[in-house]
Amino acid sequence: MAPRPALSASTYAIGRPSVSIVIPAYNEESVIRQCVTAAIYQSVPALEIIVVDNLSTDATAKIVDQLQQEYPEAGVRLLSQDAEQGLIPTRNFGLDAARGDIIGRIDADSVLEPDWVEEVIWAFADPSVQAATGPVVYYDMPMRRFGLKADDKVRQLMLRLARHQYHFLFGSNMALRKSAWEAIRGEVCLDENDEMHEDIDLSLHLAERGMRIQYWPEMVSGMSARRLEDSPRDYRYYVTRFDRTYKAHNVKKIALKAPMVVFFSIYFPAKLLRAVHTANTAAAKRAGIG
Repeated sequence: MAPRPALSASTYAIGRPSVSIVIPAYNEESVIRQCVTAAIYQSVPALEIIVVDNLSTDATAKIVDQLQQEYPEAGVRLLSQDAEQGLIPTRNFGLDAARGDIIGRIDADSVLEPDWVEEVIWAFADPSVQAATGPVVYYDMPMRRFGLKADDKVRQLMLRLARHQYHFLFGSNMALRKSAWEAIRGEVCLDENDEMHEDIDLSLHLAERGMRIQYWPEMVSGMSARRLEDSPRDYRYYVTRFDRTYKAHNVKKIALKAPMVVFFSIYFPAKLLRAVHTANTAAAKRAGIG
C-alpha cells in the first residue's frame, strides 16, 4: 500500500466522515475498562463511544460511568437497553442511537489498535463501500502476531472461496455506514431462539441489498480467546451457528462451510495452548510479586 498522509485530530471539521463506536455489554466488568480505554486512545478520536448495557448485574455500568468522569472529553455514552435480554436487540439499540456517519461495532472484550478509527475512515474512502471488517489478534494467546497473520490469511481465503460474492463482517471488528444500517434496519433477523451468527446475518442482509462490504487488513482489533473456555458441546453449538445462519438465508455454497472446518480443527490444540499460556502468565505474575 502506498504511503498515506496522517489524518489530523480535526478530521471531522474538514469534511471527513465521523465515526461512532458501539459496544453491546452484558456483565462485562472484567473487560469493559480496557475495551473503552482503547477506543478512547485513538490517533483520530471517535465522535462518540457508546456502551449499551443490557441488564447487567455486575459493575459494568459503574465502570463506564467512572470512565465518563475520567475522560469527559472522549464522548463516552452509557445507554441502557432493558426491554429484553439479548445481543441483537442490544446491538440494534446502539446502532440506532449512533450519530456518526460510520458506525463501528465491536465486542466488550475487543481492544482496538490505536489507529483503528483512522483505518476505518480510510476503508470508507471509496464511496461505494457500505461496510468494512478486518482481522483480529487474540491478546490472551501466545504468538499473537503470528495469530494475527493466520487470522488474516483465513479471512482472505474465505473471500476467495466465496468468489467474492459474500464478504462477511466480524462482530468484534466491523463498521458500516449509518445509511446502510438504516436501509436494512427493518430486515435483519431478530433470532429470538439465539441460533445464528448475528454478524453473518447482518452481512447477508447487506449482500441481499447489493451493498458492498470490504475487507480491510489494516483495520485491526484485539479480542479475547475466551470462547475456548466453552465445553466441547457449547463450542460445537457456537460453530454450527454458521450453518443455521446460511439456512435461514437459503445460502447453499458448500465452500462457505470452511470456517466451521477451521474452528472445529483448532479447538483442542488452541484450548491446550491457551491453558499453558494462562498458567505461564499466572506463574510469571506470582514470581514478579514475590
